[in-house]
Amino acid sequence: MSELDNLKRKIAKKEPVIGTCTTFFDSRIAELIGEIGYDFVWIDAEHGPLDKKDIQLHIMAAQSTGAAAFVRVAWNDPVIVKPILEMGPSGIIFPFIKTAEEASKAISSCTYPPKGIRGFGPIRSMKYGMTDGQTYIEEASSQIWKIIQIEHIDAVKNLDEILRVEGIDAIIIGANDLSGSIGMLGQTGRKEVKELIDTIVEKAQNSGIPVGVAIGDNVETIKENLNRGINLICVGVDFLFLFKSARQTYNDTRRLFKSMKT
Repeated sequence: MSELDNLKRKIAKKEPVIGTCTTFFDSRIAELIGEIGYDFVWIDAEHGPLDKKDIQLHIMAAQSTGAAAFVRVAWNDPVIVKPILEMGPSGIIFPFIKTAEEASKAISSCTYPPKGIRGFGPIRSMKYGMTDGQTYIEEASSQIWKIIQIEHIDAVKNLDEILRVEGIDAIIIGANDLSGSIGMLGQTGRKEVKELIDTIVEKAQNSGIPVGVAIGDNVETIKENLNRGINLICVGVDFLFLFKSARQTYNDTRRLFKSMKT
């Protein structure tokens, strides 16, 4: 069973599909995330400093554990997307999609002609030539998830049209940028932001498209989103995991040392 087949099975059974984000260069982080049991690794090439070599190594490391490798590209640009596709990721996350036209462009960049505009030059994605070329062309689009981020008030206003775009495999809510688009950046607990998230979830679920959210590691926030019926969830990020654990251990050690001196 492929990593995407596993995700689809879990979503169909309403089981949790849990991922986390990596921003550091070292691909052992993606490997560790997968070994822990996370269903997917969110490889952040939008805000993070990762170059193409780093991205490919993260993809390989995540998939070696059975975890899906989702790459969030810097922008909805076919030129940026094309080399990532050739690396064989499990999915592409397109940030800041606001209209049906932008969503169609994203899907098209992942799809070969005549339905799309993807250029032909697969490398790792075609197992370096071990996969028959014609077979790959016919199956390539279905073997990668096209995931769009809804993170602007304009996207919410256009959501009905966006959800009708053929080829979208999932949507992910970006609560922080969504809050910023209504003048409340970072205030994701505000009633106005929560109502927008509820609207997105309801419309996506009614359309039959899986809906997820990218959030931190706050237990109450996680619980709130699970209660919405969201079971595709990205929790936390590598540098915050390191920061919190390192700070806790440092403080514990200083506390112990102080107690021994008194």
